Amino acid sequence: MTVAEAIVNDDIGIDKRRELYRSQLEIRLFEKRAYDLFLQNLVKGTSHLSLGQEAIAAGFAGAMKKGDLSFCTYRGHAHTLARGVSMEKVLGELMQRDNGLMRGKGGSMHLTSAEHGVMGSYAIIGAHLPIACGAAWRAQYLGQDDVTVCFFGDGTTNIGAFHEAVNFAKVWELPVVFVCENNLYMEYTPIGDVTAVEHPAADRAAAYGLERIIVDGNDADAIYRIAQTAFAKARAGKGPSLIECMTYRHSGHSRADPGAYRPKGELEKWLQHDPIKLYRKRLSEFGVAEAEIAAIDTAVAKQVDEATEACKAAGLPPESILCTDVYADGGWAWRN
Repeated sequence: MTVAEAIVNDDIGIDKRRELYRSQLEIRLFEKRAYDLFLQNLVKGTSHLSLGQEAIAAGFAGAMKKGDLSFCTYRGHAHTLARGVSMEKVLGELMQRDNGLMRGKGGSMHLTSAEHGVMGSYAIIGAHLPIACGAAWRAQYLGQDDVTVCFFGDGTTNIGAFHEAVNFAKVWELPVVFVCENNLYMEYTPIGDVTAVEHPAADRAAAYGLERIIVDGNDADAIYRIAQTAFAKARAGKGPSLIECMTYRHSGHSRADPGAYRPKGELEKWLQHDPIKLYRKRLSEFGVAEAEIAAIDTAVAKQVDEATEACKAAGLPPESILCTDVYADGGWAWRN
């Protein structure tokens, strides 16, 4: 097939491909900068990066509509950015500045923006799966067509909340899509060492009456297509999906982890299937000029620099907000 034929027969479209590439690149360069700032002691505590896993966030967000909801884990920077939250807001939160998404009070593991459909990053493994079911149940009850997407790691599949949530979602045929980001490791332990099946999410799907779905988690096109299918199913009232995305994190579990437990050559092998390199090549294959791709690279790098300078210049949150937003009414006093 020639380039011209490929473009004509393309089910995704060049504009969407440009969007997917830019989204992945924004996540990659943002997280590299966040790591650099951590080394400068400008980002406190720890955080969990998605370097190498960008295609999942970009692909699913690219297929979502306004009003659809995302539930993330502590590795949630990528999903928050992919839903349209600005770099400055996310980086400001990591740096505990007043211009942050939650004015510096939430930090890396608690990013939330209801405006963008980002319903929180959850530090407790598996805690958000039942909550995602509740959000989907609300849509079903009210007759609304939004879809809830719940992202989690491979280790979550061995948590009771995973099995309870998937079972509940199927029994009630809820409009929720469960997405397992299988990066092969549950913190520092290979998932295969402690799980009886090869694919911890997909190989258990049949137990809940769901289709076994495995997808290349480093290919944004494959992710985008499977997301569209799952979303259409959910919107049509045909119930949940469970999707296992095979991917790999380039860094350790958190920034305190050098990843020394990984077998020699494993990282190098996965680097050959880097989602950014893969997609950059695909743009070229679909006729996007190198100069245009380079222009996207330059624009995103500038965007990261501008966000960095804005956050460095921003002030710390005032003491006056310390006890606000504790309860649903925005205050601090206990309501019995």
